[in-house]
Amino acid sequence: MEQNNRRDFLKKGAFIGTSLLATSSLGLVGCNRSSEKENQSNKSKMNLSSEKRTLGRGKQSLEVSALGLGCMGMSYHRSFIPDRKAMIDLLRRSPELGLNFYDTAEAYGPLFNEELVGEALAPFRKDIIIATKFGFKNGKPSEGLDSHPDRIKAVVEHSLKSLKTDYIDLLYQHRVDPNIPIEEVAGAVKDLIATGKVRHFGMSEANVDNIRKAHAVQPLTALQSEYSLFTREPEKDVIPLCEELGIGFVPYSPLSRGMITGYLNERSIYDPNNDNRPSLPRYQPENVIANWKLIDTLKEFGDLRGLTVAQVALSWLLAQKSFIVPIPGTTKLAHLQENLWAAVYAFSASDLTSLTAKLNEITIVGDRLTGLSAEQVKK
Repeated sequence: MEQNNRRDFLKKGAFIGTSLLATSSLGLVGCNRSSEKENQSNKSKMNLSSEKRTLGRGKQSLEVSALGLGCMGMSYHRSFIPDRKAMIDLLRRSPELGLNFYDTAEAYGPLFNEELVGEALAPFRKDIIIATKFGFKNGKPSEGLDSHPDRIKAVVEHSLKSLKTDYIDLLYQHRVDPNIPIEEVAGAVKDLIATGKVRHFGMSEANVDNIRKAHAVQPLTALQSEYSLFTREPEKDVIPLCEELGIGFVPYSPLSRGMITGYLNERSIYDPNNDNRPSLPRYQPENVIANWKLIDTLKEFGDLRGLTVAQVALSWLLAQKSFIVPIPGTTKLAHLQENLWAAVYAFSASDLTSLTAKLNEITIVGDRLTGLSAEQVKK
């Protein structure tokens, strides 16, 4: 079984790589620089090797690529701000790799990230899925929560303009607002769905009670929360509830903001003016060192199977449930390709059991959030 899984992984990976190399001479460019015939040929090759998953159930279902792309770091909250043109080029190249699911939010920037995503994805808007979010005063987490129905509708109007579209595929409540009954929030989104401006409803960092209440008013397609091998709390109650109700689960920071990849270490330097990691306990040098055992464990597993640490971590998440769709963020095409290839690898039952047992023995040191951010995700 293990040998077959690896052969299938390498075969599909090579197929994707061949298609990528076929267009590499074009550089990171928009679709208009290659002939339509060449474009369609390359897209067909990629689509043959892409992996799909379904968020939601019945009328609320939404088919997406097995992994999505978290776009926040392309313009916000990750210390450096990449060249805008480079990010547009990356986004326009991404569908060739089988990607069709993109995550942004009003709060990222604020506003700038939606504008970037909207400009980049406009040429093939009808072929992709865009998720965005509402929930903060003036779109700024530092100013507090605001999910008043009038505010939700105003945010949607602005998001539609920023994203250069007339509908939002998946609209999340970014954080639960304790001052607004969740039934009113769900009702407001239900009204927007009736108008066609929104197609599906989601929530982020919500507890089981709020999920049930909202789902009763407007069925949810997806629940987004932080979930990674450093942050496994959703396994206790939220993921089982999603399975019960037929709600997709979308892990954000599935690589723990880059930490699980080994790209960061105890010497990493962050810009506190554009990065939340300096304030997070888990990213303090002593905790990075204490938690490195997890990375070593993933590396040992991956080295024997031709996988990177990131691929092992993402494949492990995908193996937990068929309705889980992680959205790792990246600003590099090579890392995007690496992440997407994780969806091709399939664990053998024995390997999954063995690796999970080793991971369960590791105690993660340091809280995932602190201060206002922690307050806003209280369950």
